[in-house]
Amino acid sequence: MTRSRAQDQDVCGVTAAIAVIDGKWKTGLLWLLEQGPQRPGALRRQLPGLSEKVLTQALREMEQDGLVHREVHDVLPLKTEYTLTPFGQDLATALAPLSDWGHRRLLRMQEGPELLSAAR
Repeated sequence: MTRSRAQDQDVCGVTAAIAVIDGKWKTGLLWLLEQGPQRPGALRRQLPGLSEKVLTQALREMEQDGLVHREVHDVLPLKTEYTLTPFGQDLATALAPLSDWGHRRLLRMQEGPELLSAAR
């Protein structure tokens, strides 16, 4: 999905929302930032495999979308922290039921894949 879909007025709301969190790392970043202010290094340590370049790109996109706030403290060395904005918190709250559904699905898969097909 392209980022332009996040601004397309002719898509459904779910598509517009998913376009904002699309990608491998954004939901994890959203979840970590929901716990409070985070420095970029701490975010990288908590998400193994996330490169600095991809982290920077994802955080910039999330900032452009109004989900996170970037605060640079005027100390040496510079200290940068990211926090969720109220709009980002709204998204995290909206995603909570979807997260619950995903956890239930994972439990069903552990119990046996046939349960997923039996639910149809």
